[in-house]
Amino acid sequence: MPFKLRSKIWLEDQGKVFGDGPCDLLQRVDRLGSLRKAAGEMKMSYHQAWNLIKMLEDNLGFALIERQVGGPRGGGSSLTGKGKILMLRYLEFRNKANENLQILYDQYFCDLSL
Repeated sequence: MPFKLRSKIWLEDQGKVFGDGPCDLLQRVDRLGSLRKAAGEMKMSYHQAWNLIKMLEDNLGFALIERQVGGPRGGGSSLTGKGKILMLRYLEFRNKANENLQILYDQYFCDLSL
C-alpha cells in the first residue's frame, strides 16, 4: 500500500501570517472583485473575511486589498500590488515546494511496502 504525501506550508512571524486559506481568499477577491463574494464562495461571513484581511495586513505591515465603496456598481475590492505579488509568489513557492517534496518522497518511500 503506497503512502500519500501530505504537507502544509505557511509563513510565520510570531504566529501564522500567510497560508493556503488567506491565499484562497485573495485569489477569489482577485477573480470576483469583491471581498463579500469571495467570502460567500468560501462559506465564510463577510465579517470573518474582513477580520482575517485586517489581521493579515496588520501582521504583514502592508495592505492586501483596496476597497471601493458604493458607486453605481456597488463598490468592490481588488488586490493591491503587494497583495497580488504575495499571492503569486506564495502559489509559485508552494507549487515548487510540493514538486520537490514529491521527489524526496519518491526517493525515500516509493519502495516501502508494509
